[in-house]
Amino acid sequence: MATTAAGPVVILLLLAAGASVDGRFLSNRTSSAGLVSDGVQDHRDGSPYLFLPSFSAVSASDSCDETYGFMPCTTTVVGNLFLIVVYGYLMFLAATYLSSGSELLLEILGPGIVGGLFLPILGALPDAMLILVSGLSGSKETAQSQVSVGMGLLAGSTVMLLTIIWGSCVIVGKCDLEDSVAKNLEDTKRCSPTGSGVSTDIWTKYAAWIMAISVIPFIIVQLPQAINSTSGRHLAVLIALIVSVALLVVYCFYQVVQPWIQERKLAYIKHKHVMYGLLKHLRMRALGRLLTEDGDPNEEIIRKLFRTIDENNDKLLSKSELRALIVGIQFDEIDLDKNEAVDRVMNDFDTSNDQHIDEGEFVKGVSKWLIEAKRYGTSGPDEGSNSLRFLEAAHNETKRDRDLLGVQSDELIEAVKNPKWIAFKAVMMLLLGTVIAAVFADPLVDVVDNFSDATSIPTFFISFIALPMATNSSEAVSAIIFASRKKIRTASLTFSELYGAVTMNNVLCLSVFLALVYVRGLTWDFSSEVLVILIVCLVMGGLASFRTAYPLWTTSIAFLLYPFSLALVYVLDYIFGWS
Repeated sequence: MATTAAGPVVILLLLAAGASVDGRFLSNRTSSAGLVSDGVQDHRDGSPYLFLPSFSAVSASDSCDETYGFMPCTTTVVGNLFLIVVYGYLMFLAATYLSSGSELLLEILGPGIVGGLFLPILGALPDAMLILVSGLSGSKETAQSQVSVGMGLLAGSTVMLLTIIWGSCVIVGKCDLEDSVAKNLEDTKRCSPTGSGVSTDIWTKYAAWIMAISVIPFIIVQLPQAINSTSGRHLAVLIALIVSVALLVVYCFYQVVQPWIQERKLAYIKHKHVMYGLLKHLRMRALGRLLTEDGDPNEEIIRKLFRTIDENNDKLLSKSELRALIVGIQFDEIDLDKNEAVDRVMNDFDTSNDQHIDEGEFVKGVSKWLIEAKRYGTSGPDEGSNSLRFLEAAHNETKRDRDLLGVQSDELIEAVKNPKWIAFKAVMMLLLGTVIAAVFADPLVDVVDNFSDATSIPTFFISFIALPMATNSSEAVSAIIFASRKKIRTASLTFSELYGAVTMNNVLCLSVFLALVYVRGLTWDFSSEVLVILIVCLVMGGLASFRTAYPLWTTSIAFLLYPFSLALVYVLDYIFGWS
């Protein structure tokens, strides 16, 4: 951290050295009017003066306002470009510190409140800061001019995450696809459009659904312009703000309770593993078929099976007898010990709650499990006589469900060492990132505005292309590195984070933007920008909402959407005059 912290110091020194100053130049004028003696009386050229340019000679177009009264500014293209790079790098550092501090805090406190509430907000903090200062500075007219920087950042972040970063993650994380499931660390099909790609768990699909739903406030705020109404625009901004804040609260609540939901689903998967594993084991031990020719549970065979398991012939199965039965069962990579399996069987079979299973309870329990397992089995004519076939099908379906849930037994969670130091380091990183983002957000917005004036390039396009590279670059790099591990779990986390970042743009950053527009009475005139956000979110969200595998051909859609978005805004605003 010490090495990285030196970066802002060096940047600040460069900014101080490049501050705007006025200089003096030599003049050969013979008149002494407006001249100051330099103390040299015998200059051979006869000009013992230095000329100071009058302030009245400097036009308004050649001046700039220093942010905070001391931050450097310039009116030249090269100078503004340099300042954009410098301030952008500082915002990149802010995002990096916030991301690193959040990850350290997550290691100590785990998911729940931290992972569900604080981390998504901290991840969107640099963008939110830039959007906030774009509409707070100066008069209403200045704010109306600079607020396009905030909209450009909002649209640019969303589009970049769902196009360039999304497609890059698919390419670097691609593995062989078999039955729409990626084979971890296997990449033999290389660049096959359909046979190579990534697959994710079911939670990633849910994240894509949420992302698609989060565009509702954009639709609401755009309704008056869609129907050519001018009277209801301010009210539409207020309604969209309320809806956006409500969606933000709901999303954070979902993030908080998601670990609990995931645990419940994992418990159900473990229960199905016990059920199918035990039925397969019983099928091999049974003195006949567990199903009749009609496909119904064969109670006579099940009763005989009970008697073979009942070692002491007391017509009751105890936990020790169940444990002896379950010892030889392999639960196929699921993290489940034998005692837990015994408890699950006892809880499902022991309807009398006497900690024993009698013959009737055993017959009812096995019959119920057989009927449930048949739902996943084949429907061929020999289904009734071949119970092993549908058990295999049911067991394979359970393995697929386990993969969709992202269950991994080969990844161990290590205990955090020295938690107090890590907590202190995390807090310092979060504070430093927040301070940097708060201090340099306003100068960056001013520089973008000055660069736009110097080049006559609209501020929207500058902020759309340049600012997301600064505020989202740390997320982009970490996502690509994480995806390159070529595992289902890492791919799921990568794409879930991308969808989560876009969701926070659509609810948190948009809430800040709408609040600015409403409080300051600004005009909402961003039809083309909103249309671009809607198209990209709905196309990529729809693509991810109905599949868990992303073959390589999907990257072509993602990459093409980025230039399409820029071209669409240009055509709508500057050819059709939408803005």
